[in-house]
Amino acid sequence: QVQLVESGGGLVQPGGSLRVSCVASGRMFSTYAMAWYRQAPGKQRELVAIISNRGATTYANSAKGRFTISRDDAKSTVYLQMNNLKPEDTAVYYCKIAQSGIWGQGTLVTVSS
Repeated sequence: QVQLVESGGGLVQPGGSLRVSCVASGRMFSTYAMAWYRQAPGKQRELVAIISNRGATTYANSAKGRFTISRDDAKSTVYLQMNNLKPEDTAVYYCKIAQSGIWGQGTLVTVSS
């Protein structure tokens, strides 16, 4: 069973930047499309961005122009670079193998002054 482990969350001021990471176990990472989701307090989990196994990317409207998803297959890692963060970006951020039910445990991002 593949395992996903997120890291990099924390407290950041509005307008700041943060990069979260997700490392996958196993040797098949390069074949997976990967996704980042987030769940804010009291809200449903929502898709943030997807990257295909070939590097094609898709973003939610809330992430366009501020967030960048990328991957490093040699490190079995997918990243989410978040710039110009807003308080409404506060959420637990989860990575997922896109066409599977495999999720990481999440990492909390708090945007507050």
